[in-house]
Amino acid sequence: MGGILPTLCLALWLATATQGQLVRHDNSFQPDHILRVTAQNYSQACMERYSVLVNESSPGPELRLQEDKVSWIRVYNDMEDSNVTMHWHGLSAVTAPFSDGTPMASQWPIPPGHFFDYEVRPEVDHAGTYFYHSHVGFQAVSAIGALIVESAQPPPYKYDEERIIALSDFFAKTDQEIEDGLLSANFSWSGETDAVLVNGQGRLSTNATGSCKLATISVKPGKTYRLRFIGGTALSFISLAIEGHDLFEIIEADGHYTKPVNTSYLQIASGQRYSVLLKAKTEAELEKARSRQFYFQLTTLGRPTVLTAFAVLEYPSPNTTDLTTVPAPPPLPVAKITYGWMDYALEPYKPDPNFPTSTEVTRRIIIDVHQNVSAHLVWLQSGYDWMETFPKSPYLVDIYTGKLDLDASYQRAMTSGNGFDNQTRLYPAKMNEVLEIIWQNQGAVNTGGVENHPFHGHGRHFYDIGGGDGLYNATENEKRLKGTHPLVRDTTVLYAYRSQTTALTPSGWRAWRVRVTDAGVWMMHCHILQHMVMGMQTVFAFGNRSDITVQSDPVDEGYLTFGGSAYGNVSYDPLAPKLPSCQAAKRPDRVQYVDLARLTKKV
Repeated sequence: MGGILPTLCLALWLATATQGQLVRHDNSFQPDHILRVTAQNYSQACMERYSVLVNESSPGPELRLQEDKVSWIRVYNDMEDSNVTMHWHGLSAVTAPFSDGTPMASQWPIPPGHFFDYEVRPEVDHAGTYFYHSHVGFQAVSAIGALIVESAQPPPYKYDEERIIALSDFFAKTDQEIEDGLLSANFSWSGETDAVLVNGQGRLSTNATGSCKLATISVKPGKTYRLRFIGGTALSFISLAIEGHDLFEIIEADGHYTKPVNTSYLQIASGQRYSVLLKAKTEAELEKARSRQFYFQLTTLGRPTVLTAFAVLEYPSPNTTDLTTVPAPPPLPVAKITYGWMDYALEPYKPDPNFPTSTEVTRRIIIDVHQNVSAHLVWLQSGYDWMETFPKSPYLVDIYTGKLDLDASYQRAMTSGNGFDNQTRLYPAKMNEVLEIIWQNQGAVNTGGVENHPFHGHGRHFYDIGGGDGLYNATENEKRLKGTHPLVRDTTVLYAYRSQTTALTPSGWRAWRVRVTDAGVWMMHCHILQHMVMGMQTVFAFGNRSDITVQSDPVDEGYLTFGGSAYGNVSYDPLAPKLPSCQAAKRPDRVQYVDLARLTKKV
């Protein structure tokens, strides 16, 4: 955006924010998408389970959004006794921070019988593969769905068609049984996943035979397909390969196009997404192979027990595809974990001039991660856990109401020695800082155990600058970075490198760099649902109160109280921000918004 338009839009936007103009979403308002969340018995893997569903299915409906265009997504909580939120995994909620969907961090959850209109605007150059999920408790094991961001411009890679391959876990225990066990003084583990599902289909690990069908992905001979893989698992870290198809070309990671990288397999942790190009076999190759169906083989990694699951890659055939037989033995070798898979190898498709070098880093924050036993078994970061029950009201609400003094929090964090304010359990940062965030794995206090953790960052995506075994060494990592071009990600893996060590001994690290350009309250957490429930979450506050309130949409008291006027119900139409009318000047079919971070960024 250049010339007079941005200035006029900015002036109008600031005036709107200052005046607090809101509009009522009454019967004349039509949301772009509607999601209804229910809790009911639902059959998956040939078992019935009481599950939280989106539009009565798991996964829920696929959503398609446009870059740089606001979509209003109405989420109804039709459950009788549980709250819900919806998080748009991988999408920044910079100009609408109450729409990030993190309960007790960015918003009050949606009470039973209420609905909330989420304002979602994917950023420019963020066309790619995402997903949505509830962020309350263990609900995301089933309350989940694919979200694809499309660009008005053709993608940089050519392909004929695309297929979504969403991975998820199935647990026979209900969400409540799992949460109660994890949080009890008499700790009870959820158990390992009973099944890894593909697009909601699969079978229990204990069932080698039966009528329960495997998922099928249909392709046509000779065509090129973009396979969009979504790591929507609760626990499982997956290695995935396709029988008879030993060449993938990675072209996207976490919503960003990459330079092409060839691989014969993928490692997909919870929260991660990859797109690959797959060239389907020709008719001649199928004749030679004497088969028109091939197995996706999925193996769980880094867990006490190994589970191997399957789906079917199907070519058109006059014969019926066999979707009930599980191959024994598996057609491919059972995979083992590759520590540091694709580290320092994935690079952005286009040069990124904004990557902060080591000389620009203003602060390094080292977050030690380990398990401990206090009143119950917990995961700690810098010696503290974080659960939804900790804050009495959401941080963002307290910032707007003046109850949370971010300047005082920042001063406490600066004197703590590790950038952490233990009173608020926040990592505060000032605008235009460049942070280097180091996740440092350690042996558990009680057992010395170490696990793999896929860490996910809300808000602005981070530059992943690698990982390794032992203790982080900045000098040595700079040597490894030389000549590479780190990719922007939102979920990367803190590897364990071993399952056992001595208590608090360093055992693996993951390093990020973040430019603090987008004010807000942003969660950063392990995306394994069990670990989240057990406290493996942190909260970063970027900017002070003025930075946050100026950058976001106008709000009123309805956003600041539980079940307030921003939350509609059967008898009340909610209030929502009134958006500037000058946002569609360049193209009538695309809404344009001012990126305040770009306009205020120091050069």
